[in-house]
Amino acid sequence: MKMRSRAGFGAASLVVALVLTGCGGGDEGAGGEVASAGRSTPGGASASGSAHGTDELAGYVEAQREWVGCLRENGLDAPDPDAKGKVDLGDARKAKSDPKFLVAQEKCQSLVPSVPDSLEREMQPALSAKEIEQKKRYAKCMQEGGAPDFPDTDDKGFSKEVAWDSTSVGAKRAQRTCGSIVGVPDDAAPAKG
Repeated sequence: MKMRSRAGFGAASLVVALVLTGCGGGDEGAGGEVASAGRSTPGGASASGSAHGTDELAGYVEAQREWVGCLRENGLDAPDPDAKGKVDLGDARKAKSDPKFLVAQEKCQSLVPSVPDSLEREMQPALSAKEIEQKKRYAKCMQEGGAPDFPDTDDKGFSKEVAWDSTSVGAKRAQRTCGSIVGVPDDAAPAKG
C-alpha cells in the first residue's frame, strides 16, 4: 500500500475547510486566503524549489486560475490567485449565507485542483524539535518492530514518500508496539492479525 495518506488527508482537509468555513465573496481585506484541493494537477510529488516543483506549482496556479474563471462566470467576484495559488475571497463567514457563492462553488467543484505535495508541505506549520524527534523514534521503532519498509522521517519531521506494506503481520505488530510514541492508544492500534 503506497503511503500517500498524509497528502490525501491534507488535500481532503483543505476541501472540507473551504466548504465548511466558506470563502466569502467580495469582502476585500478580510484576509480569508484559500488554497483549494480536489482535482489532480500536472506533475507529482517533489521537493520545493526543484525544477519539477516549479512546474508543479505553475500547473497548480494555472488550475486555480481556471477555477477562479469558473467562479466569475457563475457570478462570484473572485480575485486572481497569488504566486502560490492562494485565492483571497474575503470574509469566510459571509459565504455560509451567500447563495451566489454556494451556487458558484457547486458549479465549479470539478475544477478545484489538488494542492501539490511540495506546496502542501510548505503550508504546514513547522514541527518542534521534540515533535521531529518523536516522529523519528516512531519510524525507527516501526522499522525494528516488524515493518522494515516503513518510511524514514526527514529532518523536518516528514515521512518520505515510499511504498510500505501496512497490512503485514509485522507491520500490525509494530503499530501496536510503537503507537504510544505518537500518542495512539493501545486500543486504537490495528487488531492482531
